[in-house]
Amino acid sequence: MKQITITLPDNSTHQFDKGVTAMQVANSIGERLAMATVAATVNDELIDATRPIEEDANLIIHTSDSKIGHEVLLHSAAHLMAQAVKKFWPKCQMTIGPAIENRFYYDFDIEGTFSDDDLIKIEDEMHNISKENYEVFRQNLTRKEALKIFTDLNENYKVEIINDIEDKEQLSAYTQGDFIDLCRGPHVPFTGNIKYFKLLTTSGAYWRGDENNKMLQRIYGTAFSSKSKLKDYLNFIEEAKKRDHRKIGKELEIFTFDDEVGPGLPLWLPNGGVILNELESLAKETEDRHGYYHVRTPHLTKGDLYKKSGHLELYKDAMYPAMDVDGMDYYVKPMNCPHHHKIYDATPKSYRDLPYRISEYGTCYRYEKSGQLFGLMRVRSMQMNDAHIYCSKEDFSAEFLDVCNMYLEYFDIFGIDKYEMRLSLHDPKGLGKKYINEPKLWVETEEIVRNTLTDGKINFTEIPGEAAFYGPKVDVQVWSAIGKEFTLATNQVDFAIPKRFGLTYTDQDGKESTPLCIHRAPLSTHERFVGFLIEHYGGDFPVWLSPVQIAILPVSEKTNHYAYDIEKQFKKAGFRVTVDDRPDKIGSKIRNAELSKIPIMAIIGEKEAQNKTLSIRRRFVGDQGELSIDKIINDISLEIKQRSQPYRKSE
Repeated sequence: MKQITITLPDNSTHQFDKGVTAMQVANSIGERLAMATVAATVNDELIDATRPIEEDANLIIHTSDSKIGHEVLLHSAAHLMAQAVKKFWPKCQMTIGPAIENRFYYDFDIEGTFSDDDLIKIEDEMHNISKENYEVFRQNLTRKEALKIFTDLNENYKVEIINDIEDKEQLSAYTQGDFIDLCRGPHVPFTGNIKYFKLLTTSGAYWRGDENNKMLQRIYGTAFSSKSKLKDYLNFIEEAKKRDHRKIGKELEIFTFDDEVGPGLPLWLPNGGVILNELESLAKETEDRHGYYHVRTPHLTKGDLYKKSGHLELYKDAMYPAMDVDGMDYYVKPMNCPHHHKIYDATPKSYRDLPYRISEYGTCYRYEKSGQLFGLMRVRSMQMNDAHIYCSKEDFSAEFLDVCNMYLEYFDIFGIDKYEMRLSLHDPKGLGKKYINEPKLWVETEEIVRNTLTDGKINFTEIPGEAAFYGPKVDVQVWSAIGKEFTLATNQVDFAIPKRFGLTYTDQDGKESTPLCIHRAPLSTHERFVGFLIEHYGGDFPVWLSPVQIAILPVSEKTNHYAYDIEKQFKKAGFRVTVDDRPDKIGSKIRNAELSKIPIMAIIGEKEAQNKTLSIRRRFVGDQGELSIDKIINDISLEIKQRSQPYRKSE
């Protein structure tokens, strides 16, 4: 039999018979590796570990511990769940079951809904199927074969999916036991590879995310390579539930939603107003240091402006419908960009005026589908920490890098230790559709950004097909204190819109040139960022950001007069304080302050009133003893000025 050469990631080469599988290669290395193997990459193509390799190839073996292998495990677990559901609801129709960040789901068209008892029953059956250790077979299909199989099974959604797939695309299905599903794959070799899993929740979901389509029933689950990893993730979920910004936001009276106002339109309560003001103050101080001007623009704009910018052509689905004003179409603004271009164009510019940096805290409105709304993370009304930088090609790298470093300044302030910058590139297939049709400029601009990040020693990964319609961008992923991932900030390059708007500056040779434009929003929308901070801190904000910084707790009515005097002194110092003068015991007052997550408690007994002092107690730290008023004011003022991180048990 013909021999082929398999090259492994360490560049070692091995000879095997033609038709060898990744599983067999893994077994030649070690039995334990073979048992853990769930998929393989052969010459940059992700395939089943059991697919024959017919020619010389570079091979990467994926175990369920690897990132790719874990995704394969999750997707295979979705099929395992679907097989169990079909046993109990044989007439239900299947739709799709993808892997998503550490989880999977599958959507079903059934009568009624899934109960908690149903989840237990389904999960038990999944364990039974796993123990049966069915081999998972891939079958390549023609369109005609696929249509017949799923039509005969009365799987109407699968038939719809098949009809929507391009003729040239290869169709395939996977079979395990008596279960078959349409799928690209790859999948684990045996159902026994899926041992450690848990079904989590159910929800409704519209078919294809369109609220005009039928409501389906979705089951979420998770799966891992070991019992310990599953346990750790379930513990993480429980901690995340405790920190859910919707729950804490309600408890701490930060924001609310109201049906009469409308979904996705947050109302900021006084405590939320404090947080927003502090964030804006921080941002404005930072931007002042970096040379920004602050501007304001209207909420309403003629439609012609968005025709010129290209938003009506490429972004209209995310915009609210036009309203008729004096016979003309007006739109509420989905972003600040076109308005800022007009501000740039309001006065002539020369190279001496560049870089020209303008920033705004304007409210924008985007039509998010109701099924996609989620607390503060996906809303329809949003205040943006938005800015645009107009610069020459010569200044571009320094300006782009300055924005990236601004992100790092913010991360240090908020205690964000883990982050990732992702360079989002265009897909050439989307030119003229998803992206402005300037192929040469796309390549040039992406290379400039890539070199800028590299020269600035900014770590980044490249993500194809995720660019803005007008240029490449750097999206910033951050992880909260408990390891929950958020999409937070963006830094975008616009090489096309300035030309559309006729923006120019006079260069050093006296010629008219078109500036490059950098769009940046380092703190995302205020809504998303506050949602992140709530979960990041678990509601235990640092003193500078806390809506109430100090709770003054008189032990008895005898010391109330002194408490009010201290309140005046603290307010004069700029502190946000409250006096709990209820006729309750001090223990009750302390518990109430703890529940409200007030970081500092000033306790006043007769001794403190007599000595003109305060006994200070801090969350996570406890009693700090009796201190003078001057020392307390100086210490807290310094803590606020430095925007110090909150105290934690480890400190």
